[in-house]
Amino acid sequence: MRASVKGSVVADSNDVIACAGYQYFPTRDVRTEWLEKTARTPDDLKCPHGVQFYDVIIDGDRYARAAWQYEAPLPAMQATAERFGFWRDVEVKP
Repeated sequence: MRASVKGSVVADSNDVIACAGYQYFPTRDVRTEWLEKTARTPDDLKCPHGVQFYDVIIDGDRYARAAWQYEAPLPAMQATAERFGFWRDVEVKP
């Protein structure tokens, strides 16, 4: 499975987990140097899993809140621990 933005591969892994309609990539397979933590919004703070969103930044282009990670997932989402999900400008496909 690959996550990319305009041809730039942000994550590539054979160890992807599907959960709640999204694909989660292990941190080791993500270009974390392209991720920058965003400020938490009031809605983020309400998330019971401790969500942290990230902007994806590639060659100076910023894709706002296009990645996230659950820092304290509850049992139903435990499989996503230490993994990143992507959406919006990031295309995820096999």
